[in-house]
Amino acid sequence: MSEERSLNFIEEIIEADLRSGKHESIVTRFPPEPNGYLHIGHASSICLNFGLTQKFPGYTNLRFDDTNPATEETEYVDSIKEDVRWLGFEWKNERYASDYFDQLYAFAVQLIQKGLAYVDDSTPEQIASQKGTPTTPGTDSPFRNRTIEENLDLFTRMRNGEYPDGARTLRARIDMTHINMLMRDPILYRIKHAHHHRTGNKWCIYPMYDFAHGQSDALEEVTHSICTMEFVPHRELYDWLIANLGIYPSHQYEFARRNINYTVTSKRKLLQLVNEKKVSGWDDPRMPTISGLRRRGYTPRSIRDFCERIGIAKRDNMVDVGLLEFCVREHLNQIALRRMVVFDPVKLVLTNYSGEEWLSSENNPEDPTTGNRQIPFSNTLYIERDDFMEQPPKKYFRLAPGQMVRLKSAYIIRCDEVVKDADGVVQEIRCSYLPNSKSGSDTSGVNVKGTLHWVSASHALPVEVRLYDRLFSVEDPTDESADFMEFLNPQSLTTLSTVYAEPALSEAALTDRFQFIRKGYFVLDRDSQSGRPVFNRTVGLKDTWTASTQKK
Repeated sequence: MSEERSLNFIEEIIEADLRSGKHESIVTRFPPEPNGYLHIGHASSICLNFGLTQKFPGYTNLRFDDTNPATEETEYVDSIKEDVRWLGFEWKNERYASDYFDQLYAFAVQLIQKGLAYVDDSTPEQIASQKGTPTTPGTDSPFRNRTIEENLDLFTRMRNGEYPDGARTLRARIDMTHINMLMRDPILYRIKHAHHHRTGNKWCIYPMYDFAHGQSDALEEVTHSICTMEFVPHRELYDWLIANLGIYPSHQYEFARRNINYTVTSKRKLLQLVNEKKVSGWDDPRMPTISGLRRRGYTPRSIRDFCERIGIAKRDNMVDVGLLEFCVREHLNQIALRRMVVFDPVKLVLTNYSGEEWLSSENNPEDPTTGNRQIPFSNTLYIERDDFMEQPPKKYFRLAPGQMVRLKSAYIIRCDEVVKDADGVVQEIRCSYLPNSKSGSDTSGVNVKGTLHWVSASHALPVEVRLYDRLFSVEDPTDESADFMEFLNPQSLTTLSTVYAEPALSEAALTDRFQFIRKGYFVLDRDSQSGRPVFNRTVGLKDTWTASTQKK
């Protein structure tokens, strides 16, 4: 967005920190767990963290929170890096929580030596019951008062692989009566005999998120560690660990999630959609993943614009997906090349035209620098079947018997005759054209109100078109009162196989964006084959969803 806007609350904090001399520059980080593909919710965090260090002096690290080896894969690491770069951002340092495993282990030993951590033999169920409730205090573990020497020995043996998964944990020794339940002796390390995508089998104990995150921030001297609001209760533990380890005082700040209607962004639910083959994969154009949006034809600028428009706040709210569609529609109108494509063809024959010619048509009226293209014209064309009506109502400005329309960038024509089959289905529309009505040099003096797109039948390029709609049919598919799978929209994908396009589309590239005139915005799909391109609809020319749902 070009207009000036006021600072958000995090920008105000940073500006005050820089002005007071607390920091000379800032360091932020984007810390995804590599256990799935990034989605539109992550885009807000990416734009926020990287945007801050574009606005203020400093830099942003990309750090992978790879502390759960059972669910993490290099495939996800690679996809995350691709998505961040595609959105237009570059990190200064690529880091992994696993880079710090040795240091984190040393931090844990330091806490044990200070009497601030102990090895616990309790089962997960016993630990849960010890925690108490928000209104009742917890109870001490029977292992809470082990000696420092015993804890050091047991923790070393945990690292050496002497115990099975779940046999022991390392817990912080804080306060089992604390009002914040996360401060009631939280688990710092658990045993997990699993192969790690970077460290292999070196480790069989792994730090919990709360132990790895703040310490990684401190090791990287992150000045402003920005999380979503569900981490507000974690901030006290974040600060406690940093203070008791005596390390760089990184500080956590929280902002509210922006949930989007008709969408789920839970990685677990998205993985379920993939595994149960409700979608073709993580990059299915119906998915809210960044790779899915990219394949559908969304542009980095439109997503950045969306993230800026929704802003950040301290209270969760629901954002209308129509705003995201508006942002991409607005950008594509500026950059998309115009092309003529007929989805439901019916043959139109010009009885008084012979031969063929090439006509000139603008590539994008919003951008004169894109110039014009040449379109073949002949006496046999395809037009849309619903652009013809044999018995039209009043104020019908498309083609009808005896009625005239203009063919886009071509001539004015008049419908003279209709040919039907035995079932009364129109097979051919016979028309005559006005030779002196050519676009750009019209001297016919005839004014018509309708303009139709068309494709020359002998030059037509057969294409497949995939019309995507919203994956869910209800505004809040995350409603816990029902299985979200029940809300899948059965009309989320319509495939059209008998579609004809002007031949210029044979040169389309995956990075090109197109407006199919009167149809919407489209992009070439990677499923395309030589001589048979496939196009995905990114978004329609206008928001038809609201109108259609209001009629129900």
